[in-house]
Amino acid sequence: MKRFALDGKTVAITGGARGLGLAIAREAARRGAKLGLFARSEEELSAARAEFAIAGVTVSTAVCDVRNAADVATTLDSFARELGPIDALFNVAGVISVGPVGALSLDDYRDAIETNFLGAVYAIEAVRPSMQARHSGRIVNITSLGGKVGIPHMLPYCASKYALIGYSAALRAELQRDGIRVVSIIPGLMRTGSPPHATFAGQPRKEYVTFALSDSLPFLSVDVRYAARLIVDACERGTAEKIVGWQAKVAIAAATVAPRAVENVLGFVNRFLPGPGNGEHRSGFASESPITQSFLTKLGRNASAEQNELVDLPQV
Repeated sequence: MKRFALDGKTVAITGGARGLGLAIAREAARRGAKLGLFARSEEELSAARAEFAIAGVTVSTAVCDVRNAADVATTLDSFARELGPIDALFNVAGVISVGPVGALSLDDYRDAIETNFLGAVYAIEAVRPSMQARHSGRIVNITSLGGKVGIPHMLPYCASKYALIGYSAALRAELQRDGIRVVSIIPGLMRTGSPPHATFAGQPRKEYVTFALSDSLPFLSVDVRYAARLIVDACERGTAEKIVGWQAKVAIAAATVAPRAVENVLGFVNRFLPGPGNGEHRSGFASESPITQSFLTKLGRNASAEQNELVDLPQV
């Protein structure tokens, strides 16, 4: 298959102002792409826009909540009119609620499904007709290891990512004849610097310690810049499914070969995770502790600064 080089093409990225989305935007720009970035925060978008403007990258930004289908369609139409038809769509925007099942609310599930799954569907439906008419395009859905392996204390996230993986596989089969490649990215933990923006339920400070450490330690997580290169490569090559990180590859292989053993291991790990407490919900930023500000999370905190994750955080 001929490589789908991004040079001169229009790339739209949901959640493109910080974290993994911003890392993908930087990598796409390095390969000559024009960028359409949308996110919920104008402050985050302003910082990203300024960075790309200084670098001479053609970029358009818009405040948009992917949970609103009409706003998503309007935003992508605006990008297409300004930059040219959308050649590649990266669905990166997502939310994470972390906590035991007894501390989670229906709103946690609703927000995960509406953002992580339906948000991607809305964006795809906005660009699909144009791509089909041109018999060309790439749709890249950022799923997760949590869409292949059920991870304790991440039920809403896992449910939404399982849905996105199944949807992506079925969509890939349907759109192949139209010259459109649907790419499923399945990353494990990445040092995106995003934990401050996640929501923690039950005993937030204890939950945040586990999450922040996992997201920061090098033997558990991969560098987001490395991940972005692999993801953009997969887009250009039209790879059906790309697992990012040896940790994720090992976990998925184990779950495939020995599902009962993996279930037992995860059940054992769950015994040491915090209980539901009083069901309190707090952001990671509001759940900091000496441990999450220690040398153990230095790589994660560095990533937060590099990936624009410190912009627009609530002040407490």
